[in-house]
Amino acid sequence: MSAAILPRSAGVLLHPTSLPGPYGIGDLGPTAYRWIDTLAAMKQSWWQVLPLGPTGFGDSPYQSYSAFAGNVLLLSPELLLRDGLLTQEDVEGRSFREDRVDFEAVAPFKLGLVRRAAARLNATEEFEAYCQREGSWLHDYALFMALRDAFGGTPVNRWPNDVRTRKPAALAALESELADEIRIVKVGQFLFDRQWNQLKAYAHSHSVKLIGDAPIFVAGDSADVWANPDLFLLDAAGMPTAVAGVPPDYFAETGQLWGNPLYDWDAMERTGFAWWIARLQRQLAQVDWIRLDHFRGFAAAWHVPATDTTALNGKWVDGPRAMLFHAIRRALGDLPIIAEDLGVITPDVDDLRTGFGLPGMRVLQFMLGAPINPYWPHNYEANTVVYTGTHDNDTTNGWYHTLDDSDRRKLNDYLGHAIGQPHEEMIRLAWASVAALAIAPLQDLLGLGGDARMNVPGRAKGNWHWRLRPEQFPAGLIERMADWTERYGRVPTQLEK
Repeated sequence: MSAAILPRSAGVLLHPTSLPGPYGIGDLGPTAYRWIDTLAAMKQSWWQVLPLGPTGFGDSPYQSYSAFAGNVLLLSPELLLRDGLLTQEDVEGRSFREDRVDFEAVAPFKLGLVRRAAARLNATEEFEAYCQREGSWLHDYALFMALRDAFGGTPVNRWPNDVRTRKPAALAALESELADEIRIVKVGQFLFDRQWNQLKAYAHSHSVKLIGDAPIFVAGDSADVWANPDLFLLDAAGMPTAVAGVPPDYFAETGQLWGNPLYDWDAMERTGFAWWIARLQRQLAQVDWIRLDHFRGFAAAWHVPATDTTALNGKWVDGPRAMLFHAIRRALGDLPIIAEDLGVITPDVDDLRTGFGLPGMRVLQFMLGAPINPYWPHNYEANTVVYTGTHDNDTTNGWYHTLDDSDRRKLNDYLGHAIGQPHEEMIRLAWASVAALAIAPLQDLLGLGGDARMNVPGRAKGNWHWRLRPEQFPAGLIERMADWTERYGRVPTQLEK
């Protein structure tokens, strides 16, 4: 069956928000270009990011207002200055923390810049063509965001009934009233796509490709659910009848209650899975490969009663299985998809993944236990992506320092020597493995501790704030990573010779 093939290679996981810079949050400007230069110097073939959508609840990229839109907080003020859409006065006079993202301070500042840029952007054929080309999602998203702002930032389930249920007369009146605000949102998306596409082209020119991230579920407070209620399991009032989560696992004793609405897969099937095809098509215009989050949910998802406060009382409900991926393959061709197959994985999930030739994931922090544990590197198949850790894990050093003496002895025995620097040992173990692709979060390359962790699953606040400070980049790291990447045969051009 047709599948995209990953070459033996390596990369780094770093969300753009974590890049350094003067405006309170990493962005798509000069520092991002220098980051690509750094990846190339380290002989890394891949830059993996988290979801790029506008963040909602808890500042989480996995709780976005749209599965199609970009996060305008990532817009670069320097590039807007370069393009004549901002003045120096627009960006001066503000100071931000450099060690972490302060979303409450950054959001009004960046949204204000979008507003100023929109006022200076004249009607152009390029902008009009963009609005036409992306019209299938863009207008609904722009209207949703304009309405949300007009209603004081309240979630969609608290909007007036005729707006929440999309009564045509109510929407027509508000579209006219909010025309200027709708245009500002569209301009923000136009500028995001322009900056991102320029950055992507620069990455490709340096032989660096991009891995994006597609959360399986969308937020209830999103343009996706508001504009397509018939595609979700909602009651007559537009409220979810059940919500997504996972049963008790490594991360949480009572499971994880994500709270996202669930898909009505029968309704999706009647459309030929058009929404999913459009979503992945949009994302594959931004990145080269997609990490498809919670892959097991396409075989069966954990449905939790909407009124429950934990995920304990959920049940497994079948998903679309192969029907969805056949439809996507017919529409889009080869499937450049990494299946996030972590958690409770049953044989039918493995069969779905292998049936379409999709690489799965292995995380070294999960490898302790019996020798048959699939996370030990000796059990890998080649069509695998190995991670030292992910955005949901502690850093490697943070993880190692929580292990007891017994687990540390297991690692020593496996490696054949006493562990010196845990992060270096795990990177080399991943790079040396048979897995086609090896990836480490930047925090692990830097040897940082648990205070640099990106996310703690189940914790609603205090995540997604970590930023790189330039002084954290140690001397010799670029040369060391380049050496290891060559040593373990992860430079694709070497393999072609």
